[in-house]
Parts: sequence; C-alpha cells; structure tokens
Amino acid sequence: MMNFVDPSRRDRQTAEAESADQHIEKLTRVNRALVRRVERALGQPENASSLFQAAIALGAEAKARTEELKDTLAQLERSNLDLKRARDVAERADRIKTGFFTAVGHDVLQPLQAARLTLSALAEMEEGLPGQQLVGQVDHALSIVEDLLRTILDLSRLESGALRPNIQPVDLNEIFNSVVVGLLPLAAAKGISLRYRPTRMWVMSDPIMLRRIVQNLAANAVRYTHVGHVLICARPRGADACVAVYDTGPGIAAREREVIFQEFERGEASERDGSLGFGLGLSIVRRMSAALGHELFLRSAEGRGSCFGLRAKRAAAMARQPGRTSQSPVQQVKLSGRVVVVENDPAVAAGMVTLLKQWGCETRAVRNFSEASDLAGGPAPDIVLADYHLDDHETGLKSVRLLRKVFGARLPAIVVTADRTPEVAKAVLSAGCEIMLKPVKPAEMRSLIAHLLRKS
Repeated sequence: MMNFVDPSRRDRQTAEAESADQHIEKLTRVNRALVRRVERALGQPENASSLFQAAIALGAEAKARTEELKDTLAQLERSNLDLKRARDVAERADRIKTGFFTAVGHDVLQPLQAARLTLSALAEMEEGLPGQQLVGQVDHALSIVEDLLRTILDLSRLESGALRPNIQPVDLNEIFNSVVVGLLPLAAAKGISLRYRPTRMWVMSDPIMLRRIVQNLAANAVRYTHVGHVLICARPRGADACVAVYDTGPGIAAREREVIFQEFERGEASERDGSLGFGLGLSIVRRMSAALGHELFLRSAEGRGSCFGLRAKRAAAMARQPGRTSQSPVQQVKLSGRVVVVENDPAVAAGMVTLLKQWGCETRAVRNFSEASDLAGGPAPDIVLADYHLDDHETGLKSVRLLRKVFGARLPAIVVTADRTPEVAKAVLSAGCEIMLKPVKPAEMRSLIAHLLRKS
C-alpha cells in the first residue's frame, strides 16, 4: 500500500522547526546577558564571598540554559529527520507516478500503433468496399485516444518535473518544416492552404518542446480553419524572435482569450464546430512555454482569424547536426524502394509491412540485431525503419549501425519510439537518424520516407 504525506503533518513539522530556531536565538541572547552580568560582577569591588556566590548562581543558570539548549537542538534534529522522511516519501510517490504513466503510455501506444497502421492499410484499399466508412470512424476515434494519451503523458512529466528543458540553439526553419510535413495531409483534406515562411533565425529553446508547442498551435489552427490558410512564420523583435501561427478561422471572443489556456476549457468555436477534444492542447502550450521562459501572446478578431505565438531569445546560427534534415512537404506519391523494418512487436511489424507494401515498397521485417545480421548477404536496403526499444534491452540503433556498416554509412534511417525523454532523442539524432514519436501518423511517415528516398 502506498503511503502519502499528510500536508497538515508536514506543516506542523515545519512550524516546530521554526519554533526551535526561535528558541535557540532566545537562548543565545540569554547567554550573552549572563556573560555581561559576570563581567559586571567581576568588575565591581565586592568581597570574595559575594563574588563566589554570584559565580555559583551564574554557573547554575548557565548549566540550566545549556541543558535547555541541548534539548532544543535534539528536538530540531528530530523535526529535520521527520521532514527529510516526508520529503523522501513525496519524491518516491512522484517517481512511482511518473514511472507508472510512462510504462502505461508505452504499453497502450504499442497496440494503438498496430491498429493505426492496419487501419491505414485498409483505408488505402479500393474505395467503395464494404466497411470503408467504418474504417474512417474507427480511425477518427483512435486519433482522439492518441491525442489524449500523448497529452496525459506530457502533463504527468511536467507535473513531476521529469520534463526538464534542454536549452540550446534551435533552427526555426527546421521546426516549421517538420510541423508542416506532419500536418499537410490534414490541411489538404480540408482544402485549406498550410505553409511556412522560410527563415534563417535560430532561438534559444528546447527543440523537442518547441516543436510540440508549434505543432499544437498549428494543429489547432488547421482544425478550426475551414476556408483560407494557415501560416507559420517568425519575425525579429529586438533581441527576441516572435514565432507566430496565423489562421483565417472563426476567431476567439475577448472573454475567452484567457480561459482557453486552462485545462478542460474549450472555446465557443470548438463547440460550434462539433469537433471532439478535451481542452488540454493549449494548457500544454502554456505550461511548456512557462518552463522554457517563452512569453505567449494571442491576437484575434472574431470572424477574421487568430494569431497565436511566443517570444524567445534569438541565437547565433549553428552548423546543422547530423541526421537533422530539412524536409520539404511532399505529396502522397507512389513510393518505391527496399525498406527494412526492425520491430519486435509482431502486430506492429505486420501493420507496417502491409502499409509499406501498399505504398509500393519492397519490405523485409526483422525482430532484432541477430536477424538484421542475416541481411548482410542480400540486396542493399534504401531505408531502415527501426523501433527504439526492442527485447532484452536492445535498441534499434544497434541494427541501424550494423546495416550502415554493411551497406554504407549514408543509409537513411528513421527511429520510431514512444519514449519522449531528451536522452533518447539525443541518442537518435546523434546517430544521424530521424526520429518519430508513437503513435506515428502514417501520412507523416509516408512524407518523411518519400523525402529521404528522394535524397538518397
């Protein structure tokens, strides 16, 4: 049974510690007064007997005060130990909660990933077949569950302090490009324009958290814009850069502009639109921006559109890191090429292989490094899709390194993972691979594969 700290008990312990500090200060003043009395007594011309009696009295009083001081110090030490135990219990509870959500998130995202890939394969079959409408409905429901799980994981990590910013120079052009690649199929399906204005500006931020902020703002803009366009851009403002997402949607009433950033709050446009949601996207934006020290802003005119954005400190441009490619939005053309899938989950592997084959790719699936080694004598792959966490604490990067050693160091690779920690992202990018977070959106994966195949 898990033990939680009683807040009232913690307050009492804190009060006891403060009281002990005050008592120590009082005893210190008393001792100084005793010393002054002794000095005055010794300085007066009285007989030896009176001086002796005064010394005895002062000695007894000093002894009593010393014992009282020792008792107070012992009480303070006990209070400090109680506070330390309470803090340790609270920290352990936070670690357990964070670990629980991380583990549950990974276990739930795996079958969702398999279902998403299988549904995408079904959806791309010939239109008009029985069940096509049901496929669309199930796909929509899965999207809602995926968004909710992703948001719960982010909120859990923010609350526990496990999500700590890794501040570094970030290429805004790369962030914008990545977001547009992911959302372009959704915008195209709605018949609206989605684009970004190329920029050479860099800012000091966390690349993963900043991408999530821009992704959430752009996704909201696409969701609520039915006619017109969505534009992502950046402008210099003194030492800062203003990152903004403009849309020609319905706009936001003045009375709602503070409320919509709170948890479980949705604007009137959302209600009118009939779209499903939980009112958590903008709260994530607010919390992540606060963690990064970025100032949020919102301008809107009802019936004309909105502009969401943030201000961040500008940074000097850096050399592009290995594996961080500048992706261009691509249309969903027929793919061709050999793809190796490294995946230990049979359901996910089967869904991935089916989908890739429908896209026109020749596909081979392996479960681990050992099976990847068997490919050495065969034809060279054009791209590798590897899951990060495999069985027996193995990672997909091990197989990627092997295949690159055999078929060439320039072999493109995409690593798919449900692990959102900065350590995993750093390991993947340092290995010169692209990273995609589960549950992967098939349209986004298809765009990225097409881009990498065109470059290779």
